[in-house]
Amino acid sequence: MALPRSLGELRRSQFSEQRLQNRRVKDELRENLITRLRGNSGNGLFPGIVGYDDTVVPQIVNAILSRHNFILLGLRGQAKSRILRELTGLLDAQMPYIAGCEIHDNPYTPICRRCAELIGERGDETPIAYLAPEERYVEKLATPDVTIADLIGDIDPIKAARGGHDLASEYTVHYGLLPRANRGIFAINELPDLAGKIQVGLFNIMQEGDVQIKGYPVRLPLDLALVFSANPEDYTARGKIITPLKDRIGSEVRTHYPATLEEGIAITTQEAWEKRGHTTLVVPQFVREVIENIAFAAREDKKVDKRSGVSQRLPISCMENVISSAEQRALRNGEKVVVPRVGDIYAAMPAITGKLELEYEGEMRGADNIARELIRTAVAKTFDRYFNGANMQQIVQWFDLGGEIKLADTAAASAVFETLKSIQGLHEKLTTLGIKTRDIVEEQVAAAEFVLEGLYAHKRIGRSEERVFTAGEKQPRPRTESELNPDRPFRGGRRSFN
Repeated sequence: MALPRSLGELRRSQFSEQRLQNRRVKDELRENLITRLRGNSGNGLFPGIVGYDDTVVPQIVNAILSRHNFILLGLRGQAKSRILRELTGLLDAQMPYIAGCEIHDNPYTPICRRCAELIGERGDETPIAYLAPEERYVEKLATPDVTIADLIGDIDPIKAARGGHDLASEYTVHYGLLPRANRGIFAINELPDLAGKIQVGLFNIMQEGDVQIKGYPVRLPLDLALVFSANPEDYTARGKIITPLKDRIGSEVRTHYPATLEEGIAITTQEAWEKRGHTTLVVPQFVREVIENIAFAAREDKKVDKRSGVSQRLPISCMENVISSAEQRALRNGEKVVVPRVGDIYAAMPAITGKLELEYEGEMRGADNIARELIRTAVAKTFDRYFNGANMQQIVQWFDLGGEIKLADTAAASAVFETLKSIQGLHEKLTTLGIKTRDIVEEQVAAAEFVLEGLYAHKRIGRSEERVFTAGEKQPRPRTESELNPDRPFRGGRRSFN
């Protein structure tokens, strides 16, 4: 069905005057949300957003149903911007406006002088254009250099000169982002970074619903849904949201990191670039768990700044680097299947260190050392999920008796597989990881390396920086009572246990 292209056709179409004249953006969002909610629980309102169905999403739904302007508060990497952009899914498929209007005027209730005069001249022949939902979303990243002119507008002397208009004419106004977002959604990211005097400029549009252009006795009753995002630490770090503006924001919604390992893996699998095209990729589940556990371990580590947070981008970038490391090995060795190993996670440290803000103690240790500790912790935690309570004595004993094996990151899986066969009891443990003897060699090698890395993480065996696995360091046998009981007060004399 063709869309109406003139005001007369519009009056006779589904875009009736009664429907558009008094229906504001917040009403539109509310009505479309109600339609979505009927018949289901509201799941799927924000495609691709994982882990918020029972926490963040219900609060956003309440804010929209209440016709509130709202703010998302959360640490970095919690999908705040993505949620705001997904709000366009609640807008109508097409929105008619007077063609050529910079502020997308409502054909039935124009607010700018140019559109009012155009309708007066052409009447039902006034041309009509349409906006898609994504065109009705305007986003601004708040920075200290943003001005009132950027947001609201200012005088444009060049317009006045070219059009022969007096500077007091509305035709000389250069509209800012807020007027240009009229009849849509206007989002400001990192709101605390906006200078306080600029935040004051938002008061009128939020409470009275209009703006005043500098130097002009012009009032524009704009139709907007205002949404914001901010890091809660920014209230005291880089800047703050001034109290009167906070008071005018209807709802404050707090976001969070994934609550469970499964949610984190789902997000990383969804967002990471895994489909490389030219090769077959198999990412073992235990590798996914180790990568995700790195982020969970970092969020709990005292040496990592919790105020800054550990972004979900860390496991996403790490996964991409891990796959690339495995891909490089496969290409060099002519392997047809790419299977990441734990060694590839260590090779992906550049994707980890840059995403950690360290406390003083962490800075003293160094980002590389902290990253290695986090990987080792993640391996140990994942190892326990599969082998908690399992008897690994036969494997440990093989190393205690002088066994030694090198698992270079660049070594071909076939060569490593032959070496691993000599470790007694190792292959029997791989069934716990879902690996069978008929599986491809690359998967078996990845699983075997994970078992050895798990034993190393628990200090059952040793490993050098060159990835040579050996027997673990044995604690020296105590020779005196003070060595055996270091916390017991020394009462003199030396008792030997020999």
